[in-house]
Amino acid sequence: MAKTDSDDTEKKEGEGAEGEQPKKGLIGKLLGNKLILFGAIGAIVLLLGGGGAYFFLFSGGDKKDAADVAEALPATPPNITFYDMPDIIVNIQSADATPAYLKLSVSLELDSAEEQAGIKALQPRIVDQFQGYLRELRVDDLKGSAGVVRLKEELLRRINASAAPYRVRDVLLKQMIVQ
Repeated sequence: MAKTDSDDTEKKEGEGAEGEQPKKGLIGKLLGNKLILFGAIGAIVLLLGGGGAYFFLFSGGDKKDAADVAEALPATPPNITFYDMPDIIVNIQSADATPAYLKLSVSLELDSAEEQAGIKALQPRIVDQFQGYLRELRVDDLKGSAGVVRLKEELLRRINASAAPYRVRDVLLKQMIVQ
């Protein structure tokens, strides 16, 4: 039995020795993979940093001087004119059926001063178009900058449809009060 015990001990020591060798090999492989991984990450960081530095330092070569910009501007201002529409006050729908009112002051951007007389003649039709649209609005439709942009786009579309021979370039909001 003593022989068996020593054989078992030798086998255990041999197995233990064999079991430790793969661990050392596995640890060595993992350390090698980590080094490669950290090296790759470091190289990527250096490349991105170098590219960003190049972009910020050397991409400003196309900047124009103030004199070049002043030469590019036309000597005369563009031929546009503005026509102030009368203030429009309408009741609008609210979510809880309480009365809500909208006061709107707009200015129309026209191509020339000659169109101002035509727009003035068509003003009752334009106001009617505005009132019909504005009365259907809800308070939620006017919230935020997106609501204001939609309002301006819709007013511009309606005014260009009702003032057909004349073209309005833009609707400028002077005042918009929701109460």
